Amino acid sequence: MTLPQCDNPPTPEETAALRERYRAERERRVRPEGPGQYRAADAEFGYFAADPHTDGPAEREPLRDTVDVAIVGGGFGGILAGARLRQRGVAKVRVVEKGGDFGGTWYWNRYPGIHCDIESHVYLPMLDETGYVPEWKYAPGEEIRRHAVRIAERSGLYEHALFSTAVTSLTWDEPAEQWVVATDRGDEFRATYVITATGTLSEPRLPGIPGIEDYRGHTFHTSRWDYEYTGGGPEGGMTGLAGKRVGVVGTGATGVQVVPMLAEDAGHLYVFQRTPSTVDVRGQRRTTPREVGADRPGWAAERRENFLRIVSGEDADRDLVNDGWTASAALLEKLLPSFRRDGEPDFEAAYEAADHATMNRIRERVAAEVADPATAAALQPWYRYACKRPTFSDTYLPAFNRDNVTLVDTADTHGIERMTERGVVVGGVEYEVDCLIFATGFSVGVSGITSGKLPVTGRGGVQLLHAWARRGPRTLHGFTSNGFPNLVQMGSLQNASSVNFTHILDEQAVHAAALVAAAEEKGAVIEPTREAEDAWLAVCAQGAPDHEWFHAECTPGYYNREGRGRPNGPTAYPHGAVAFHDLLRRWREESIGEVLRARAAAPA
Repeated sequence: MTLPQCDNPPTPEETAALRERYRAERERRVRPEGPGQYRAADAEFGYFAADPHTDGPAEREPLRDTVDVAIVGGGFGGILAGARLRQRGVAKVRVVEKGGDFGGTWYWNRYPGIHCDIESHVYLPMLDETGYVPEWKYAPGEEIRRHAVRIAERSGLYEHALFSTAVTSLTWDEPAEQWVVATDRGDEFRATYVITATGTLSEPRLPGIPGIEDYRGHTFHTSRWDYEYTGGGPEGGMTGLAGKRVGVVGTGATGVQVVPMLAEDAGHLYVFQRTPSTVDVRGQRRTTPREVGADRPGWAAERRENFLRIVSGEDADRDLVNDGWTASAALLEKLLPSFRRDGEPDFEAAYEAADHATMNRIRERVAAEVADPATAAALQPWYRYACKRPTFSDTYLPAFNRDNVTLVDTADTHGIERMTERGVVVGGVEYEVDCLIFATGFSVGVSGITSGKLPVTGRGGVQLLHAWARRGPRTLHGFTSNGFPNLVQMGSLQNASSVNFTHILDEQAVHAAALVAAAEEKGAVIEPTREAEDAWLAVCAQGAPDHEWFHAECTPGYYNREGRGRPNGPTAYPHGAVAFHDLLRRWREESIGEVLRARAAAPA
């Protein structure tokens, strides 16, 4: 794939000036505490993470039974793992989920204006299998949540599921060759296999603003939207905000969706921004089954594979999706070697010129759509396109032309200075608000078995994080680890990733189900050797471009650990998701037996 060509590439002087502007803007926003500037929604702030969608967990007795597979997490990862296992004939699959139903992030996030920013016909998994065809190019959140439920119902996952329940430990019982799964509801059941699918962005985070505990107005996090206070629903109509002064902290992907809705209903809206997002054209519209090819078998698989190829830098005959993601693919996934096949003598210069053109166009759009010059200037993003997750909206920028909307730029003070009983202080000015909404995203890497919150004890009483403490994470393909038999991990660690993560999760679910099916067929235990782990770590370390400079120069955000750069060591397969999926398919056909060893114990 070729980088976009620039009609008027920047001169060396213009490039130098732009780099300096990016550096200066970055310094305005970097905070020395890095990720420590946020606090978790626990302890005295635990109410921010409470479930607003259920009246509380249903009363039940603790379980002491045995299942074939226990799946930790009921989002799309866990649902797809369960569905693929059921297709393989696995009978007793138990999903354990903290929320009150299936859906994961789409269970929790129900804020006004919520939509997926990936086209619905490639984002929603198992469309071919379920016969469902979305009617909008970008699906609203409730449609996505209902589709998650649809897959779970058709796969029979409700029968053994545990909701409003958190797994608190996983312990390998070597004599029985089973996992003992403990939960916060007193359960202690057994499973032959465990699959973890806890996601990477699941725990809401709050800004560590001095005085946050002093504020006496109403507060909540966007992932736990309080419709009892605001009234209305995801489509708007928030009559409870009439005449109220409302503040929103955060202008990432969630803020860009929710601000236009709040602007319609609040008496006055204050938007507290540290770093503006890139906001490109959305172009939301209705689609027809014929338009997306839903009149032929395999249409959805073909469409999502086409999307993945394009955003991974692989060859594709045509662009079936044709949206902002595919148009900007070479800028978003520029770190993949697949984008360097064109033999360009100076790829970095070509990339910088293309990025310059894209960001100039986005900044010009802001100036054209926002009437007030000072507000428009504050909304213009000054960083490289791939530094933050791009956003797309046709209503966000015009919202700032409303008389009842005020943008409060906090860059000069590196964020909000402090909070008082009545509101928020920025630049010495107090903004009084009746309600403050945190659109501040999620803590990265604090859920699941790599966070320390879910202890995993393998063979010989060794804890997973202790085993990884000295040399870092060790896996084969990101799924399995020596010393932790029959444990299959889903996620992006030493695996592959893409902007369309549900596609990644479905490929992982297929692989996880294949591992379990092979072990059942052979009467075996799943466990890679240390040598297999070493070989995979070497693969992850080879061929990865030296891109630390890129993240080090980016504006702070969760991509670069709030300005501290990427983690050290090989964390992902370097050649893209398409190549990774091909590798897994070949491995399943030729080498899956390498991770199987005979069981010592008879199945219970």
